[in-house]
Amino acid sequence: MRDGTTMTGRQCLTLFQRQLDSRLLDIAARWLREQDEGFYTIGSAGHEGNAAVAAALRPGDPALLHYRSGAFYLTRSEQAGRLPEQGIRDVLKGLAAASDEPIAGGRHKVFGHPELAVIPQTSTIASHLPRAVGVAFAIERARALGVRSAWPDDAIAVCSFGDASANHASALSGFNTASYATYQGQPLPLLFVCEDNGIGISVRTPKGWVEAAARRPGIEYFSADGCDLVAAYDAAVRAAEHVRTHRAPAFLHLATVRLMGHAGSDVEVAYRTQREIRADLERDPLVRGATLLVEAGLVTPDELLKTYESTREHILRTALETTRSPRLASAAEIMQPIAPRDPELVARISPTAGEPAAREKTFAGKLPETEKAMTLAESINRTLADALLVYPEMMVFGEDVAKKGGVYGVTRGLQKRFGLARVFDTLLDEQAILGLALGAGVSDLLPVPEIQYLAYLHNALDQIRGEAASLSFFSRGAYRNGMVVRVAGYAYQKGFGGHFHNDNSVTALRDIPGLVIASPARPDDAAAMLRTCLAAARAEGSVCVYMEPIALYHTRDLFEDGDGGWLAPYAPPTRWRETHVPIGRARSYGDGRDLTIVTFGNGVRMSLRAAVRLTQEGYSCRVLDLRWLAPLPVDDLLQAAELTGKVLIADETRHTGGVSEGIVAELLDAGFTGQIARVTSSDSFIPLGRAADHVLLSEEEIEQAARKLLG
Repeated sequence: MRDGTTMTGRQCLTLFQRQLDSRLLDIAARWLREQDEGFYTIGSAGHEGNAAVAAALRPGDPALLHYRSGAFYLTRSEQAGRLPEQGIRDVLKGLAAASDEPIAGGRHKVFGHPELAVIPQTSTIASHLPRAVGVAFAIERARALGVRSAWPDDAIAVCSFGDASANHASALSGFNTASYATYQGQPLPLLFVCEDNGIGISVRTPKGWVEAAARRPGIEYFSADGCDLVAAYDAAVRAAEHVRTHRAPAFLHLATVRLMGHAGSDVEVAYRTQREIRADLERDPLVRGATLLVEAGLVTPDELLKTYESTREHILRTALETTRSPRLASAAEIMQPIAPRDPELVARISPTAGEPAAREKTFAGKLPETEKAMTLAESINRTLADALLVYPEMMVFGEDVAKKGGVYGVTRGLQKRFGLARVFDTLLDEQAILGLALGAGVSDLLPVPEIQYLAYLHNALDQIRGEAASLSFFSRGAYRNGMVVRVAGYAYQKGFGGHFHNDNSVTALRDIPGLVIASPARPDDAAAMLRTCLAAARAEGSVCVYMEPIALYHTRDLFEDGDGGWLAPYAPPTRWRETHVPIGRARSYGDGRDLTIVTFGNGVRMSLRAAVRLTQEGYSCRVLDLRWLAPLPVDDLLQAAELTGKVLIADETRHTGGVSEGIVAELLDAGFTGQIARVTSSDSFIPLGRAADHVLLSEEEIEQAARKLLG
């Protein structure tokens, strides 16, 4: 097409056609909206240069695209051997929220397809960048471990985003993690593509800012005029080649324009001058592409006009046909892909153990089932070791989990046994930790990230709420990111306090659709429930949060010092099937008929101690350990409630928004007519030292509430 480029005339013609298709799809989106048959008008007009990025990549390179990626998607679709018509219909069905749209099925307008290695993304700006880093990491780590991943061994990952998005904390986390890894010699084949149109809705990006922000250690910088198809292609080819050859990240900065406003509802004359808008129109990549083709003698102006009109007519006619597509018709249909469960498959996988000889070697001849009764921390440690034997694709990672073995010693010795590639420390960034897990999970590895304290999880909660938990929903299960997120949480630590190490709120987790929240209290339950979570992540793609009560990690006694009542033996593999704990099943202690105390976590030990004292006074109590906070074990809860007719909920989380509210609602919704009471911690952050006792649930409060309920 010009001196110094490898783009041929045929390539240019093909890419221009995909750019034209993308522009006319934006027009069709506005037309569909006018007919009340379309529901998304954020378009790709002015960003059609991303077709060149797709052309510079391979169809198997995993792509995480932002919402102005129409031309990229259409180009990738054709690269994969599909007809251009198929890509066009994909986009139109997405605009019309058609239930037969190939990725989200009408649940959202996203670019994605399981056969195109395009992973659908949410509309939360830049939230996909930590996952993109994780995908690139997983490509290389799978190859190093000799396990299968979802991508070719020589693949590179690509993620696109806008200039305004580049300022978001999740974007900065992605850039920093990529730079941090590369600085240490870690391979990370990731192409960042910033499509810089100079404005975020109405807020201008300062000139030169993106380039200044992009230049980081270990990340090679490339730039081009994204409105010039040949220049964009040449820069994309160089950037992709750098990433693929060096297995190192690159930042491709494309200068684009935004045409037709931010979305259909955006009246940009309210904040932009006519001169600014005209300047962008003069850089229209479609007009510049047409000029390039005419000047090269590949087409005539009349031929281009005929192509435009025929394509426009075809796309609008297809859009009209799309309005007759089926739509989602029920809540059950909408929710079906959120978290599909297969408890029978999980029950078959969960009891799987490593070969006897491998276990003997791993545990240096001292099998955990032959050890003395264990604490909660010890039980989790041995279970992780057993699981690392069973799942060669499993990785344990987080802050201080490797040499140190975690702040509380829970992962002690695992790196020495299984190596640096499978048990490793990360940088101190919860978004980065969860992003690695998201990328590893969608790449068919089994990530087990640790969040050092529950309070730290809130720094990065959207990586679970907006990304991990929604992926199956927005892809109809075509893409899943199974993982088990270990979180040290709850309060009652002795000698090491304050809110940030004793957070007792799980409210922000419990309303996330499909999320599994395990909350083991006893060592034997901890082992069985961890095996269940790992099997569910592997078999179902479940996203599990595994809450570990810090104050119970090293607890040994239940009623009296030295009684060893909180210890439990480690079950041998021959008993794993019979001790399997399904998701959503509670555990009952005692057979009392006067009162049911419903609790979890630290509340289990407190409630058992209170129940014994109440029994000595002549009351007959049973204690129900929920074990799972999501989904709640409703059937077991109702059964235990009906057996006594009186329910006391002992909830160590806060009074407002705490777990007890959900328990009360379940009981009432099910028609329970007995008496219900609850005791909780206060609506407070946790103070330092013994002052915490004034705001946390206590055994005395449980006893007092029980006596009141018993009359």
